[in-house]
Amino acid sequence: MPTEVYLVRHGETMFNQLNKVQGWSDSPLTVKGINDLKVTARNLSQVHFDRMYSSDLKRAIDTVHLMKDANEVSELGKIKKLPAFREVFFGSFEGDDIDETWKKVAVAGGLKPETDIDKIINQLGIAKFREATKKADPRHLAENSEELDERMDQAIDQLTQEAQGLGRVLIVSHGDFIKTLAIKYWNQANGSHVVPFPENGSVTRGILHDNGKFEIVDYNIKNNELINF
Repeated sequence: MPTEVYLVRHGETMFNQLNKVQGWSDSPLTVKGINDLKVTARNLSQVHFDRMYSSDLKRAIDTVHLMKDANEVSELGKIKKLPAFREVFFGSFEGDDIDETWKKVAVAGGLKPETDIDKIINQLGIAKFREATKKADPRHLAENSEELDERMDQAIDQLTQEAQGLGRVLIVSHGDFIKTLAIKYWNQANGSHVVPFPENGSVTRGILHDNGKFEIVDYNIKNNELINF
């Protein structure tokens, strides 16, 4: 039996608000983030889930509990953390100013200093962007495409084991990780790196098939669209 997968991006955090790089580093949800998530949770309150998961980062854990507490039609046990679904790791850039970080990444990729990440990715492609990030990182700890792709495979493999026999699950994950999943698994992306960054509290829907194949069928569904979803 295929499993329907709802991927929810966590709510806005303090680092989001302060324009800081946030991968494996963590910061608390803002008041706006919590209020926006309450709308998402209300829109999903009548959707039955067999199980809910989150990455092991606190902003995702706090988000999934808001989803769980608002749901009126599911009997959910303990939330399990799936570390493979955590955000992309930005190494030494964690907590730094985003604009200054992208300037360094652009230069490492052979471009002029640029603060617009979409322009950088459009020129380099997502794989070279990851390599440039690792190169620009003074300690070269940031995840490159190969490392991230391996972790995505681990995430889907783990989910395949976890979700056997389940009809629908919810996982709270992170913006760059969800976007990268979409580049790989969303038919409309067709392998293109030109995929919009998912909004805080948005829902991306996927199907996990019995053979372990995963596909994304709806991407970055916002609250005003969830009402009629």
